[in-house]
Amino acid sequence: MNENSSADLAALLCSRLCHDMLSPVGALSNGLELLADETDPQMRQQCMDLLEQSAKTSTDKLKFFRLAFGAAGGFGEMVEVGEAKSVIDALVANAKRVEVNWAMDAAKLPKDAVKVLLNFAHIALDALVRGGTLDIGAEMRGGNSEIVVRASGPKIAFDETIGHALQHDLPASELSSRTAPAHMLALMAEKSGGTLQYQLDEESLVLGAVLPSPDGLIG
Repeated sequence: MNENSSADLAALLCSRLCHDMLSPVGALSNGLELLADETDPQMRQQCMDLLEQSAKTSTDKLKFFRLAFGAAGGFGEMVEVGEAKSVIDALVANAKRVEVNWAMDAAKLPKDAVKVLLNFAHIALDALVRGGTLDIGAEMRGGNSEIVVRASGPKIAFDETIGHALQHDLPASELSSRTAPAHMLALMAEKSGGTLQYQLDEESLVLGAVLPSPDGLIG
C-alpha cells in the first residue's frame, strides 16, 4: 500500500469515526442547550439523564474505535480479550433488541486479531437493524487466531460492498467511509497471510477469519 493510499484509508476511517460519534456528541450539545433554558426541576432532571446517557455512549464508542482502528492495547503484541469484550458489550447495550453470546477460548489475542474481532462485531451489529443475536467466538489453534462472528435476526441488512472489501475485491477508487474498515482488515489479512470470508442469507450473516499469529506469540 503506497503512501497516498494509506493517507486516503486513514481519512476514510476518520470519517467513519466522526460519522458514528456525531449522534451522541450532538445529543450532548442539545442537552446542554435545553438545560441552560430549563427551570422546571423535573425537566432539568430529564436533561441531566440525557447528558449522562449521551456521555456514556460517546465514551463507549471512543473506547471501541481506539481499539478497532488505533493502537489496540498500547505497544504490546497481545491484547487482553476482556478489554475487547467490554467495549463490544457496551456497544450492544446501546443497541436495540440485540443479545450477545460469547465463546472465547483465549485470555489474550494478537493485536491484529483483536482488530478483526472488533470490526467483525461492529459490522455484524450494524446488520441487526431489527434486533437479533450476535454470536462471537475466537481461539488460538495451531499457531493461528480463528475468529467467527454470526449475526442472526429478521431481514439482515448487509451491504455486500462491505463483503467485497473484506475479500479485497473492491477497487480503492470505490472505497467509502462505510467500507474502509473492511478494506483495512483485508490489508491486514493479506499482510499476515491470513484469510477472511463471509456468508450471507436472509436471516444470518457469518464473518470468519484465520490469521497466522506473529512469530513467537502463543495463546
